[in-house]
Formats: sequence, C-alpha cells, structure tokens
Amino acid sequence: MSVGEQLTEIGPVEAAEAPVAESRAARWLFGATIFLSAFLLFLVQPILGKIILPWFGGSAGVWAACLLYFQASLLVGYAYAHCLRRYLSSRRQMQVHILLLAVSIALLPILPSPSWRNLGSADPAIRILGLLAATVGLPYLLVCTTSPLIQSWYAAITPGQSAYRFYALSNLGSMLGLISFPVLVEPRLTSHSQAWGWSGAYVVFVVLCAMAAWYGWKRQQTTEDGQSREELRLDWKQPFTTQVLWVALAACGAAMMMAVTNYLSQNIAPIPLLWILPLGLYLFSFVLCFDTERIYKRVIWIPAMMIGLSAMAFVMFHNGGTTNLGRSVPAMLAGLFCCCMVCHGELTRNKPPTRFLTYFYLLVSAGGVLGGFFVAIVAPHIFKSFAELPILMAICAALAAVMAWKAGRELYVVGRVMICAALLSFTVGLSAYMAIHKHRMDRKYDFQVRNFYGVLQVRDLETGDEDGRVRSLIHGIIEHGAQVLDPNLRREPTLYYIRTSGVGLAIEYLKARSHHIRVGTIGLGAGVVASYCRVGDVYRFYEINPEVVKIANSRFTFLEDCRGKLDVLLGDARLTLEKQEPQDFDLLAVDAFSGDAIPVHLITREAFVEYFRHLDSNGILAIHVSNKYLDLVPVVARIAENLGKHAIGVYDTGLDGSYPSDSDWVLVANNAEIFDDKIFEADSVEPVKTVSKVPLWTDNYSNVLQILDLKRVTAKDDDENDEEP
Repeated sequence: MSVGEQLTEIGPVEAAEAPVAESRAARWLFGATIFLSAFLLFLVQPILGKIILPWFGGSAGVWAACLLYFQASLLVGYAYAHCLRRYLSSRRQMQVHILLLAVSIALLPILPSPSWRNLGSADPAIRILGLLAATVGLPYLLVCTTSPLIQSWYAAITPGQSAYRFYALSNLGSMLGLISFPVLVEPRLTSHSQAWGWSGAYVVFVVLCAMAAWYGWKRQQTTEDGQSREELRLDWKQPFTTQVLWVALAACGAAMMMAVTNYLSQNIAPIPLLWILPLGLYLFSFVLCFDTERIYKRVIWIPAMMIGLSAMAFVMFHNGGTTNLGRSVPAMLAGLFCCCMVCHGELTRNKPPTRFLTYFYLLVSAGGVLGGFFVAIVAPHIFKSFAELPILMAICAALAAVMAWKAGRELYVVGRVMICAALLSFTVGLSAYMAIHKHRMDRKYDFQVRNFYGVLQVRDLETGDEDGRVRSLIHGIIEHGAQVLDPNLRREPTLYYIRTSGVGLAIEYLKARSHHIRVGTIGLGAGVVASYCRVGDVYRFYEINPEVVKIANSRFTFLEDCRGKLDVLLGDARLTLEKQEPQDFDLLAVDAFSGDAIPVHLITREAFVEYFRHLDSNGILAIHVSNKYLDLVPVVARIAENLGKHAIGVYDTGLDGSYPSDSDWVLVANNAEIFDDKIFEADSVEPVKTVSKVPLWTDNYSNVLQILDLKRVTAKDDDENDEEP
C-alpha cells in the first residue's frame, strides 16, 4: 500500500495529523542527537585539557594548542558532512556514517597515554596536537559532524522548515557542556572518572546518531535527494565577498575568544574555569544570534561593542596593565561577548538558504581555525609581547564598520556615510590609543622575548632609595626575580627570597647546621636563590622555559656569582625528578609560577611524594604560595597532613633587605622539631590549617575554584593605587 493509500485509509483528519506527528518525531530525535553531541563536543575539551596540562608545564599555551586542535577537528568534521551530503546518496550517507560510528566505539575510552608527555624543552604545541589526535581523534571528529549533517537531513525530509534553529540548540548544548565541567563534573569526579563517563555518554550518542541516520534515509525520496545534491553544486555562485565575510567574521570571533583566554590565563591561572568563561560566552552569542534574528539589532550591539572594546583597552593599559581581577575579568568578558554578538549576529544576517547549510558551516569553521591558528601558532612566533589582542580588537571594530556599510544600502547616502564615518573614527581612535600605550609599555623594557610559555621582559628601574638601580625580570604582570645593580649589593637576595622570607629562613637554618648544603629549586627566574650559595654548596635549578635560562645567564649575575657547584636542568621539573636517583637535598624550593598562575601538577600529593624522595630525612620542602587571587595554603596543608608531614607558614611583610617584597611560603618537613628552632620564632611564622572545603589534591583531582579567595579580590578592588611591576 502506498503512502497516499495509507493516508486515505486512515481518513482525512488522521492523514493531516500524520505528517505533523512525523515531523515532531523527527524534530525530537534530531534535536536530542544534536544536543547530546554538542554537549559532549565541549565537555571533552576541559576534560582532556586538564589531564594533559601538567604534562606540558602547566602553561596557558597548552589550552591554546588544545583549542586549535578542536577547531581544526570541527573544520574537518564540517568538510566531511558537506562532502557526504554533496556526493553520496542518502543510503550511502547512512552506511558510511554508521560504519564510522561503530569503529569509533572501539577507540574508547579517551584516556591519553603518558608516553605523550613532553620530554624535552622544545615548543610542545605539535606534540599536543598529535596527542589529542591519537586520544580522541575519530570520536571527536564524528561528534563534530553531527550538527551540520543532522540539520541537512532534517531540511531534506521537512521541506519548507528552517533547520538553522538547530544550530542555536547545538550551541546551547555546547555551553551547558562547558558549564557542567566546573560546576558538576570537576568538583565530583576524578580525571579518569571524567574520561570514562564521557566515553559512556558517547556510546549513547552513537545509538541516537545511528537512529537519526536510519530515520533520515527512510524518509528521503531518491529524486529529492538527487535534487538536493544538484543544488549543492551551485555553492560557488554565492557572492565571493559574502563568503569572505563569513570567514572573516568567524575568524575574528574565534581569535578574540582565544586571545582573551590567553590574557586571563597568563595573569591569573591556566585553569578550566578561565578557559570556560570566554568559550561559554562565545558559544552563548551563537545561541542568541541563531535562535532568532530579532535578538541581534545593530543599533544596540554595535554601540555596545564600542563600549566593550573601550573598557577592554582601559583595563589592558591603565596603570601599566595591572588592573585587578575584579575589574579586568568582567571588562574583558563583557567586551568579548559584545564583539562575538556583532560577529555572529552579522553571520546570521548574511547566512545563505538552507540548501547551502553545510557549505556555510564549513566556511564558518574554516574561519574559526584561521583565527585559532593565528593566536596559538603565529602570534607567539611573530610578536615579542601579547600584541594580538589589541590588533584583533581593532580588526573587530573595522569589521563592524564594513558590515555597517554593507547593510546600510537601504539608507540615504548621507546617513550611510555618517554611520560608517563614526565607526571608522572610533576604530582609528581605539587603534591609536592602544598603539600609543602599547609603545609606552614596551619602551619601559630593555628586553622582551616570547615563546610557548609566555612573555618575558627585563627592565631596569630606579628604586628611589639606597638600593639604587634594580634589574627586574617580569612574566605577565608579576616580577619573577630582581637584582640590585650596585656591585656591593648584587649578591643580596631580593623580592620573595630575602633573608626573612620562608626560603630565606629555611636556608639560614640549614646553613647554621652544616658547612655544605644541597639545594634544589623548581623554577629558575632570575636565579635569586643562588645568592645564598657558599663554597662547597650544591645548587640545582629545574626550569622548563629555555628563554628563562638564557636571561638568567645573560642579564643577571646570580648564577655567575655562585661560589659553589651550580647546575641548571632544562625540562619539566617533575618529569626530570622522576628520572633521577634521590638527590638528598637539604632544601627543595618549589617556585615555578607562570605569570601569577600556578602549575597545578606541582602541588599535588604525588608531586609531594616525589619531592620527599629527593629530600634528606631532615630536609625542608619550601612551597612558594604567594598569589593575588588564590589561597594555596590549605592545599599544601592538606597534602602535608595526608602524608604525615609537619608544616608552618611564613608570611613575610618584606620590610627588611635589599629590594624586598612581601611573600607567603609554606615549609614542610618530616621532623616537627626542625620548626622548634629559634630561627622559626619570627612573628611572620604561623601554623597552617586545613580547610574542610578543600579536599586532597592529586594528579587525578584538583579544583582551583575552591581556593579562589574573594576577600583578596575585594581588597584588590579597593586598592586604587596598584603599582606597576
């Protein structure tokens, strides 16, 4: 019996209701598949990013490389969906896709092999891309294909209905996947459990996707399918300028998102929370713009973008760029969101008919890859500082002017010219402001260099006191070492390493008990700790960034002035220590910060076990926990308690010494009697306490959100006179 005969058989009312019910069933099946795929698409990103972060030095560049891989996979997935729809029949599409889905299950779970860990000092970006491809390549690729492929199937079986709202649903699922990580997943599950949980959900997705493929094939007619593929061959008749704008708008939004993420990660911490916030806003703008065109109104969002860009420029350059967390994060995120709304709103206004859907998504994805490639790969090699964000901000403003000119054709010439002139004036003014202040900031530094691990700057400055001129090493907005240039004072420890600091007290205690001591330091900086070195002492530094080693040897003299034996080992400290025999250090200092960010893998239980393997039984572990926004003391206290060690905090106010600075250190030892010595009776010494809300950090579990100290943030907000570094 034909479909028409069946409809006649069941009567006119039922015949009318059947297509409606069928359309509703398709909408629910396809919608559920798209939503789950998008949820998994963006949930896996912080899961894998966090797992591999410690393997590559805890740098913000790790997330940039991850984002580039995910964007490139999205491009390949969209290309696959486009080619599948263009060149294969509906039957072949179903067969190929279901076969690949079945094969992908055999590649689960998505647990990266430790053999991929970075074992050298070279730029690890390419290695990260290979790791991700080997770990989640095919499953992630198939998840990427789902939204455009399912939408095209839906458009084929429901003529006259738009499938673009599924793109809003897709981005909503992506955003919820991101939000669920810091709120639900990270606090409750270990990294291994997260990977296994994602793999289980992926199996559910495979079942849904296979059902959608079968359903789509059964509902498509051969003639309609042939007609659809014939229409797709008209892609290149789309105006070339329109295609270029699709790519440019997508590239600008993606690059802005990655550049803002780098800015926040470099100056606060390379953690999933600060990865998720910009990416979540980026996705939310897609949700709003593609759900309904009425949300994006140029008269609202272009002025909002101008205000947002102005706020971003202010917090980047005001007071030397040291604007605090309470201002910089909201300003950066609000500005990013407004820029994304303009970019994605204009994409929506210029999207093609549904028959070009997969091709449109392909070019949008290509734009995202280009933007990500520029920020993750090109910028670190062509800029000596973080110059890409100001450049992208100016490009975003210029694109808005172009789109306003293109959209203003229905206006009178005078009105069109006035609007575009205003936008171009703003673009020129913003660019000039940023260029002038960027030049002023860069001019303060005698030397700048940038690589995968961030920007390093060296600056000589007058202190205005008896110390005279001081040479400072800066990473991000944080000083990571300084040396008084007066020949009589150049061997004196400075900043967080002065004699009253935690590491200073520990070294003075050990010196009083032995003529020769062995000191290990994770993190070289300017090499200030070497100022304590005596004849017969052994000092060994572990440093991951080769540029830091070059600067310490060429711009500072602490290493040169060391009177004992000194070694600098290049590479990740934990990996290097794991390969070494016990070093019997009397002191092991952990001071490996990136900007003001903490490499989380250096303050876990497993890391402490490794540290004490290299310490003498009466040795001291000194952990530098100074941080503007994060309270690391409870983390260290919890680990010490778990291992049965004894710990004290040294909270030095930095009132004495050459070019001092306040600092927080936690000293940990096997023997509690060590801290009974009179040298640890200083007013700055206090017991450390565990906090119930901060559980034990391990390589498999950590949660930086739990140690965010809002009181510190508020205090920084109230301080209107932050000093430049």
